[in-house]
Amino acid sequence: MFDGYIFTENSLANVEEDGKTIGFEMRTRIPYYRGIPLSMVHDVEVEVDGEAVPRDSIRFTADDGEHWFTLEEMETVTFFRWEYADEATVRVLKDGGLGPGEHEVLLRVSARVAYIPVPFSGEMKRTVTI
Repeated sequence: MFDGYIFTENSLANVEEDGKTIGFEMRTRIPYYRGIPLSMVHDVEVEVDGEAVPRDSIRFTADDGEHWFTLEEMETVTFFRWEYADEATVRVLKDGGLGPGEHEVLLRVSARVAYIPVPFSGEMKRTVTI
């Protein structure tokens, strides 16, 4: 139902810090109609060209990069909410980022919410050019 909001068009880019490309990131919206604490984000999954990105390489922020969390850290973050109207950023740490050319990138975001007994997901796959 929310798949069309999961991977914001034209948002994927390599990320540089101190002149070095440390990975890539993309923007996403919550797959639910209300905001939730980060602890209720069940999982964030990324695949590049059919290959899954390890969980420990993924970082997440819902406040334009002021606070970054690992997926493991997010499991206990109850004080910070991801609001429905806010885009979050998913960053993948990968030396050199994505190489030049076309890549098929899948982003899947799963959440646990009240009154739904199992986590549900939204996903979107885009072909991007670096």
